[in-house]
Order: sequence, then C-alpha cells, then structure tokens
Amino acid sequence: QMDIVIASVHSHFNQTPLEMTDRLLKAIDNQNTSLIGHPTGRILLRRDAYGFDLDAVLRAAAQKKVAMELNAYPDRLDLCDRHLRRAKELGVKIVINTDSHHTTHMEKIRYGVVQARRAWLTKDDVLNTLPAAKFGKAIKHEWN
Repeated sequence: QMDIVIASVHSHFNQTPLEMTDRLLKAIDNQNTSLIGHPTGRILLRRDAYGFDLDAVLRAAAQKKVAMELNAYPDRLDLCDRHLRRAKELGVKIVINTDSHHTTHMEKIRYGVVQARRAWLTKDDVLNTLPAAKFGKAIKHEWN
C-alpha cells in the first residue's frame, strides 16, 4: 500500500489534445491517484506544454478530490500562475513539490511558493501547508 500516488505523464507527449485529456482523466478516475504531477509537462525553454482540455481535467480533479502538483523546479514551474488560479476557482487543491533528485534541490520549494503567490493561492489552497495528520487525510481525497 502506498501513502501517496503521483500520476505524471513521462512519455508519448505527441498525443492529440483529446487523447491526452482522456489519459489524464483516466489517471484522475483511478481511486489510487493522490495528485497529478507536473500537469502540463512543460520544461521551460526546452519543451512546450502538451495540449489537453485543462478545464475538463481540473473539473474532474475537483470532483474526485485529486490534487494538482505545482512543480517548483525552476525548469518547470508547472502549473503556471494562470492555471493555478483556475484550479483555485474550481476548488482544486495544490501540492507544492520540488521534483528533487538530490537533497540540495529541496531549497527550490521557494520558487513554488512564489509561483503560488503569483496565482493568489493561500495556505488553504495548498495541501502541504497542513499539519502532517491532516495532510495524510487530505491526500487520500478527504479535503473540503
């Protein structure tokens, strides 16, 4: 049993927007999925975001209580501020992650905090601002 399941696209970036939307919706519909990682797949100055219906994905995430990642790594900053604001409008919770592959990367969380502020997010919008026990419940689809 896993505590947190992050579903992320790591291949087949050239799918049509309809196929990519369906792919993300299937991940959200899986009861084990806690959050969607780097939802648009962009890597700044190297890879554009793949096409998909953001509103459909965010609406499904709100309904299923699946959070969206704000990937704080400077090459990603995914979701962007506009998408974060839309997620907030639709009631989707955010988790700020660093995409750390080394302990020195943990300090990059600050870039995610700045991105969240640009989107007018508050601590109430970000699940990993909660105390550990509440976070544990929230990540299991128990958030308001």
